[in-house]
Amino acid sequence: MTGSRRASIEVKNVAKQFSGDVTALDELSLSIQPQQFISLLGPSGCGKSTLLRCIAGLESPTRGTISVNDVPVTRPPDGLGMVFQRDALLDWRTVLDNLMLPVDFRGGDRAAARQRAESLLALTGLSAFGKRYPAELSGGMRQRVAICRALIDDPSLLLMDEPFGALDALTRDQMNIELQRIWLAEHKTVIFVTHSINEAIFLGDRVVVMTPRPGRIAEIIDVDLPRPRRLALRGTPQFSDYASRIRKLFEGMGLLKEDA
Repeated sequence: MTGSRRASIEVKNVAKQFSGDVTALDELSLSIQPQQFISLLGPSGCGKSTLLRCIAGLESPTRGTISVNDVPVTRPPDGLGMVFQRDALLDWRTVLDNLMLPVDFRGGDRAAARQRAESLLALTGLSAFGKRYPAELSGGMRQRVAICRALIDDPSLLLMDEPFGALDALTRDQMNIELQRIWLAEHKTVIFVTHSINEAIFLGDRVVVMTPRPGRIAEIIDVDLPRPRRLALRGTPQFSDYASRIRKLFEGMGLLKEDA
């Protein structure tokens, strides 16, 4: 278990090029403090997922450096959990056994991990579903299971790549509330990739706004809104001010245009 560690991240002058002279990221620098919730916001193809994969050690930058807890990232760092848009649950394993998959893969202490799994199911309101199979769950429930699986080893760093992008609007709102509750209880460092301005503001301590490809940081916005946040907060002047500020950034990039 690695949860006692605190994850800080330093991205310095990172560029990433793919074959065919495609530049996904260009001279990108970012510092993330332990236990912060960072929303990574930008248009499709701006390099958000590429940056996440570089931090996870799944891709190597063409230039620049990335470190987690002052250790250069050359492979997946210790204390890492990941959640993707697709939950990737195994249909032939129960909910509880899906949570245990990382433990079974590394040959860990199953008894201790089972206690952790049952605690996570309780935290996410899924205690009654441990013996169910993925096909018996709703989309939101499946994503909660995926989040629990990412947390089973008590990681200090949680990377989330558009985990709610495939959900309907109502379920997505519910999952925003659920994720905030989990984060407040677990105190992880989180980087959350999203296309949604409202979602980025609602969840984040900071919103990192990226430019179209090649991905650079347009602005980093500190979100000074009280927690726990309720959905009604989206209707307040303070929330609207943040949303307007971000929309103006995207308008300046030529991404948001209104007909005359």
